[in-house]
Amino acid sequence: MFQALLSRPDDFDGWREAARRFALAGVPPQEIDWRVEGEAGSLLAFDDPPPVQGGRAFSVPRAFLELAESAILHRDAERFALLYALLLDIREQHTRMDDQADPLVRRVEVLAKAVRRDIHKMRAFVRFREVQDDDGVRFVAWFEPDHHIVRANAGFFMRRFASMRWSILTPEVIIFWDGEKLSEGPGASKGDAPAGDPVEDMWKSYYASIFNPARLKQRAM
Repeated sequence: MFQALLSRPDDFDGWREAARRFALAGVPPQEIDWRVEGEAGSLLAFDDPPPVQGGRAFSVPRAFLELAESAILHRDAERFALLYALLLDIREQHTRMDDQADPLVRRVEVLAKAVRRDIHKMRAFVRFREVQDDDGVRFVAWFEPDHHIVRANAGFFMRRFASMRWSILTPEVIIFWDGEKLSEGPGASKGDAPAGDPVEDMWKSYYASIFNPARLKQRAM
């Protein structure tokens, strides 16, 4: 057994580098123990990387890399091994990605689809609350993702709220934007986020005042 130690649960670059090294060395999937730093590893795993056995450099379709970048953000503990197994298959047969009936391809695509859905959910449902700190106004939000999507989603919020100072708190990691630079810190709890939202209260009052059950169009709903 060999051990592949990644720095974070969303460490795609680390996985890609290790997977290429193992593939060139001819290591089969069942002989690799994929772990994230801080997790307990196998007592049988070796720390030393396997020697390369004269393998040639190889390339894979861009579609596989895009799929892997999404699927690796899933919480499934087997995602690293699944992607490595698919990498070996694609190395031998580039058209493997086109086989929608292939069980391994389908399973990885299911992981990627769940991740993309979680990314969309974060973009749609993050709600910022305005708070005051020593530097003035900051906007803080709490979100609890299903998968390891926070860092991958940071660019969207940087572009969308470029002129704001904001923080997004999640159980795994906190990301901060000061208007110029993105930084991160350890995860938080929901109690660390500010409670209450005056704008939300205003909308609730508005809808309560205009809501008329007698005018509901149930067929349309």
